[in-house]
Amino acid sequence: MEIPRFSSLLRCRKWAKSDWLAASIGFVLTVFFLSFFYDPTVPSITSPTNLVKLKLSSTAKERGAFCLDGSLPGFHFDKGSGSGSKSWLIHLQGGGWCNTIASCSARAMTSFGSSNYFEDEVEFPGVLSNDPFQNPDFFNWNRVVIRYCDGASFSGHPEAEFKNGTGLFFRGQLIWEAIMDELLSMGMSDAKQGILTGCSAGGLATLIHCDYFRDHLPKDADVKCVSDGGFFLNALDVLGNPTMRSFYHDVVTLQGVDKSLDQNCVAKMEPSTCMFPQEFVNNIRTPVFLVNSAYDSWQIQNVLVPASADSDKSWAKCRLSIKECDAAQMNVLQGFRSSLMDAIGKFHQNKAGGMFIDSCFIHCQTVTPGTWHSPTSTRIENKTIAESVGDWYFNRKPVKLIDCPYPCNPSCHN
Repeated sequence: MEIPRFSSLLRCRKWAKSDWLAASIGFVLTVFFLSFFYDPTVPSITSPTNLVKLKLSSTAKERGAFCLDGSLPGFHFDKGSGSGSKSWLIHLQGGGWCNTIASCSARAMTSFGSSNYFEDEVEFPGVLSNDPFQNPDFFNWNRVVIRYCDGASFSGHPEAEFKNGTGLFFRGQLIWEAIMDELLSMGMSDAKQGILTGCSAGGLATLIHCDYFRDHLPKDADVKCVSDGGFFLNALDVLGNPTMRSFYHDVVTLQGVDKSLDQNCVAKMEPSTCMFPQEFVNNIRTPVFLVNSAYDSWQIQNVLVPASADSDKSWAKCRLSIKECDAAQMNVLQGFRSSLMDAIGKFHQNKAGGMFIDSCFIHCQTVTPGTWHSPTSTRIENKTIAESVGDWYFNRKPVKLIDCPYPCNPSCHN
């Protein structure tokens, strides 16, 4: 299986020796602290697309919106044209979370915690592409990638910083608000159409901030949200431990995320539980489309079978490739799929919502041409993800696509 890597999407700038030294140290620390929950989210691609320059936020400093290390956050903006000149697609980059001072400190020495390591230019593939063959419905929209450098799905609050005394900045919510205001001043305030999307931790952030996005665009604009690989399950691991729930508890406690979560949910249960979309997706007022695998590879490797739950290595092959699973392990994976079906059961009845739930062993599918829209893309009922999202967004037809259980879909790449 090809492991998704955002870095393969990006073209690097030239670095001084000190940059390379810092990057090397950051890499070692990151592997040590973040290997269990690190979440690279964009698969590598083979077809070139347009390069889009980085812009550091011009309003972030006055707003106190900083990356983990105190550097300025940034985004990449590709201007729309023609019929898409007043349409905006905002993509929130993913990349896991940090739940301890140590892991956040390590993250602050990488591009997932500091703009000092951001690339000057990145490629825009899949739903971000300006190629009408790769991205038929949104190719000429204004397209933006907001870089992820806070470690809490754009939801941390500075009030939590006094706990650490290490100089880390927990400003994810302020980053989101500052860049939103900047984009509004760049023309998004006149938008006729808008989509907030994101992948993995960015897909979760999309759901968390969906209504905020809707409320800050014109009332007559057609605004919707597309979450890709962001429906993380509140499920026990194979040893019966609440590994993901405990992890989210640490993220929320460390970075003060509770203020950004659905307050109706927070009023009823422990705040970190409200990080799980199944607890709040039905409270979102804005139409939402879910793109998710029923056998999400990242969740299988980190939620269902984390390394801590596989000390005897009996899952070593299966957790990395679904083709290597024996009958007993497949029964467990089918149970995981059933948990997802239960979690989206009520959402399935939402007339305004849409979904594309396939049976591929993969994580994040909207940001590469091979899975978003190509002759060999994954299909359900002969529809690619791009066609499905387009049909839903433009109200061409309702889209509630749920694949049959693995291994029934021959169009799956993995």
